[in-house]
Amino acid sequence: MSAQAPTIPLLTPYKLGKFNLSHRCFLFSRVVLAPLTRRRSYNNLPQPHAILYYSQRTTNGGLLIAEASGVSDTAQGFADMPGLWTEEQVEAWKPIVDAVHAKGGVFFCQIWHAGRVSNSVFQPNGQAPISCTDKPLTPQVLSDGVDVAEFTPPRQLRTDEIPQIINDFRLSARNAIEAGFDGVEIHGANGYLIDQFMKDQVNDRTDQYGGSLENRCRFALEIIEAVVNEIGADKVGIRLSPFADYMESGDSNPEALGLYMVQSLNKYGILYCHVIEPRMKEAAVKSESADSLLPMRKAFNGTFIAAGGFDREDGNNAVAEGCADLIAYGRWFLSNPDLAKRFELNAPLNKYDRSTFYTSDPVVGYTDYPFLETTA
Repeated sequence: MSAQAPTIPLLTPYKLGKFNLSHRCFLFSRVVLAPLTRRRSYNNLPQPHAILYYSQRTTNGGLLIAEASGVSDTAQGFADMPGLWTEEQVEAWKPIVDAVHAKGGVFFCQIWHAGRVSNSVFQPNGQAPISCTDKPLTPQVLSDGVDVAEFTPPRQLRTDEIPQIINDFRLSARNAIEAGFDGVEIHGANGYLIDQFMKDQVNDRTDQYGGSLENRCRFALEIIEAVVNEIGADKVGIRLSPFADYMESGDSNPEALGLYMVQSLNKYGILYCHVIEPRMKEAAVKSESADSLLPMRKAFNGTFIAAGGFDREDGNNAVAEGCADLIAYGRWFLSNPDLAKRFELNAPLNKYDRSTFYTSDPVVGYTDYPFLETTA
């Protein structure tokens, strides 16, 4: 009887709350589909072609996080991104969620608000985007390396308007559960609204949501509390990027910000914290960094997911060394729907095509990346 090849750390089982992330065929427990903006949800409605896209990337016991879905009609920052604020959107998500569940996947939906990372053309009645600030954002080259986004100067939210935004997240989370998702990931990263409040490079408020670290994190934590109260802590995760400077949203003390957030999150008992590696200070650019997520990982009581520039080798190392419980893969999962199988076999990976990341084609660069050939 031939000796069985040892199982690599990325493919060992993991208990995520009540979700036992393991596989009948082979273990696919630590490889997570990262939330990826694909901009193929025409008129903010999830489309039937997403059924194939997500089901292709589903394996029994695998965790998938759906692309950022807006919490309201002011949340959108780019064209053709899905939402979760109307009944029509909830109904459109249902067959997509059903397809993932039919293959045994665990499916969370990332819910977001773009804040100032928007343009008046995406806003109701052509109004200005909203943010913690009225500081404008300069035009940005997107991570496809091609598109340049232009942003309308934002309007600073009044203190009395903030509870409505928090309520939008609560209702969106409820809608996600109604659509069949297993839970939600609150998008507190990448320079979007929640990140804008947290980062001192952006937040220039003088009320209880600005100034001190505690005040700047208040908005994020009030959203967490509202969502936890609505759907339960075991169905809630959050994504953070304290070290990143995406969309001109940097912080003078990211270590303190990250630690304060995870220690505060412990009070709510949420399921997971998903954090972008310090080496990804700018979108899609991997750089050397002396900073580490280990202090955050050690301080957080729940499941810790790391993301940002991982390949097979350093993903395995991160799990083996206890730096993270799960590893989220974005671009490599986009171009390799059978990523876990390729990792298991140490097979070559399809290259991704940046130019089709955000195009509206329902097939090209979306569902046409090849699987490994089946061998006898």
